[in-house]
Amino acid sequence: MKAIRIHQNGGPEVLRYEDCELPEPAPGEARVRHSAIAVNFSDVNVRRGGFYIANPQRYPLIPGNEGAGVVTALGPGASAVAVGDRVAYVGSGGPFYENTGSYADERNLPSRCLLKLPEGSPETLAAALLLKGLTAAMVINRVYTPKRGDIILIHAASSGVGLLLTQWSKHLGATVIGTVGSEDKARIARAHGCDHAILYRESDFVAAVKKIVPRGVSAVFDGVGKDTFMASIDCVRRFGMLVNYGNASGHVPPLDLLLLAKKGSLSVSRPAFSTYIEEPGEFQSASAELFDLVKRGVLKVEISKTYALRDAAQAHRDLEGRKYAGSLLLIP
Repeated sequence: MKAIRIHQNGGPEVLRYEDCELPEPAPGEARVRHSAIAVNFSDVNVRRGGFYIANPQRYPLIPGNEGAGVVTALGPGASAVAVGDRVAYVGSGGPFYENTGSYADERNLPSRCLLKLPEGSPETLAAALLLKGLTAAMVINRVYTPKRGDIILIHAASSGVGLLLTQWSKHLGATVIGTVGSEDKARIARAHGCDHAILYRESDFVAAVKKIVPRGVSAVFDGVGKDTFMASIDCVRRFGMLVNYGNASGHVPPLDLLLLAKKGSLSVSRPAFSTYIEEPGEFQSASAELFDLVKRGVLKVEISKTYALRDAAQAHRDLEGRKYAGSLLLIP
C-alpha cells in the first residue's frame, strides 16, 4: 500500500509518500480502506515531535488518527463491524495522537473503535466532522453550555472546531464574537452565525471585545492556546468561564489561581478529548447526536480543501499557515 511516513521529526518536508506493507488484521481488528483522511493539528504536533508524546516515537511513523472508509477484512474475533460496512474513527482506543496510522490507503484498527456511518452520510463528511464535532460537543455538553442571553468569545472562529462551536452556540441562543485571521475568514464565520468577527491581526481583540460588550463575555472557547488564553482573561465577566480545548499556538503557560479571583471569580477548564469518549458507548452516542444535528441543518460542515494523499506535506503547510477555514482532507 501507499502511505505517508516520517523517519524523523521536522517540518512538512519530512512527510514522505512511500510503499509499505500492511499485515493481516490481528485478532479483534478490522482493515479499513480509506476514502477520506482528516488533517488535524495533532498530526502537525506528532510530526514536529515533543509536544504531547511522553514516550519516544518509533520510526518510520505514519501520522494521522482520523479517517473514514470501508471495512475490507476482519481479524479473528472482530465482530463489531462487517466487511462492506462504511465506517469512521477517531483514534485507536487511546489518546488520538498516539498509535497513529491514518495517512495511508488502508490501516488495521480495533473493530470496537469503528463507528458505522448513518445511511446517506458521506465518508468525506464523517472524516471532516468527527474529531472536530466531538470536540465541540465536549465543550458544550460537558464544560459550558451556552444559553439564550450569553455572549461567547470563540477564538479561531473559522477553524473546523470554531465553525461548529459558532453554529451550536447560536442554535442554543447565544451571541457569538469570533476572532479570525482575515476578511475572507470573517465572511465564512459570519455565514455560519458569527455575530461579530474580529480580525485579530489588525486590532487588539481584548479592546475590540470590550467595545462590543463592556461587562465581558459569558465564556471563552479557545483552541489556540498560548497566543490567546491569558489575554482572554480580561474579556470575561464576573463568574465567567474560560475553556481551553487546544494548543495550536503552543501550551498555555502556568496559571496563578489567585489571578482568577482578582479578575472576577473566573473558572477555567482544560478538557481532554480522550476522556470525553473513554466510557463504553460514549463515542457512539455522542456521534449519533452530531450526525442528527447535521441532518437537521443545525450544523453545516465546511470542507475547504481536499488533497491527494501524496500531497500531505502541502496540506500541513496550509494548515500551519492558517490558509483555509474549516476542514482539510486527504483523499487516497
